[in-house]
Amino acid sequence: MDRRDVFVIQGRNYREMAREVLRAAGVAEEIGDRSKRIGIKPNLVVAKTADSGATTHPELIDGILSYLRENGFQNLRVMEGSWVGARTEEAVRVSGILEICERHGVPFIDLQKDSTRKVDGAGMQIEVCEEALRTDYLINVPVLKGHCQTEVTCALKNGKGLIPNREKRRFHTLGLHKPIAHLNTIIHNDFILVDNLCGDLDFEEGGNPVTMNRVLGFRDPVLCDAYAANCLGYEARSIEYIRLAERLGVGSADPDTAVFHYLNKDAEKEVSFPKTGRVERLAAYTSADNACSACYGQLIYALNRLSESGELPRTWKEKICIGQGFQGKTGKIGVGRCTAGFQETLPGCPPKGSDIVKFLRERVGK
Repeated sequence: MDRRDVFVIQGRNYREMAREVLRAAGVAEEIGDRSKRIGIKPNLVVAKTADSGATTHPELIDGILSYLRENGFQNLRVMEGSWVGARTEEAVRVSGILEICERHGVPFIDLQKDSTRKVDGAGMQIEVCEEALRTDYLINVPVLKGHCQTEVTCALKNGKGLIPNREKRRFHTLGLHKPIAHLNTIIHNDFILVDNLCGDLDFEEGGNPVTMNRVLGFRDPVLCDAYAANCLGYEARSIEYIRLAERLGVGSADPDTAVFHYLNKDAEKEVSFPKTGRVERLAAYTSADNACSACYGQLIYALNRLSESGELPRTWKEKICIGQGFQGKTGKIGVGRCTAGFQETLPGCPPKGSDIVKFLRERVGK
């Protein structure tokens, strides 16, 4: 697998989707030695279930462990350290991931209780948990979601769960961006399985989930977060920690270099959004007819971006049309390949969130 490769799968069977991404990426062949110490790092920032948009879906961890077991890997562990103020042991229980670990006979390592040591990360001394440093192959399983301080959180920031609470506090005093970038010169993201199933719009702790029903596979954590930034309506290099990580040689922040491998075709035809106030308010600007969740989710992300910047008007004269029901039809304004016959339309299947932001920004008030 090339570091530019990105694997995309969409649907509702999350366990099998995880297995299929790992198979397509050739993870077992890449690891090779069956005795290697393999760590799986979910996002369990708080004690909430995955449908809140805050934490990794347990089905993905189930799929990863099943795949690794089937391929003869036995030296496995799942590891995490929740954020300061939350107890990891409670977060893993509430999430359902502890039950998955127990069923597979795989230990869960609470990194809030792990020993640590200082390591040089490109000129910055960072205290890292020993279990993370002992890992031969790390599978990072972040949630693609927004963040109130860094705008975006995905692969690079998920590494923060591999440091002790006192170091997390220090990261915040340093402003998060620089230490996150330097941490990722130490942490080796060997494979990244992104939970893009229903991440929150803009809060790490959940509350405004957006259904995407999509799982992504990356090897480059900077490329991963650059793509995540685009999904949420940001230019990748406008996010400081992404820009700094690229400068430190962690990876590429140019999502245009990505080579996409789509593992199924439109597995999810209709969207069902959780009933959160913010999502409902943003959805009122749209007219969806048989819209795929990946496309509609990008539109919701883009509308949220405009709302946050104060550019979204209270009402829009023409609703933004999206979905397969508009194929072959005409109209005023549409997003996605299915609205190709509209007067004003943005192509893509799905278009990037950042492109939708630009497209809509030009049409505000028309």
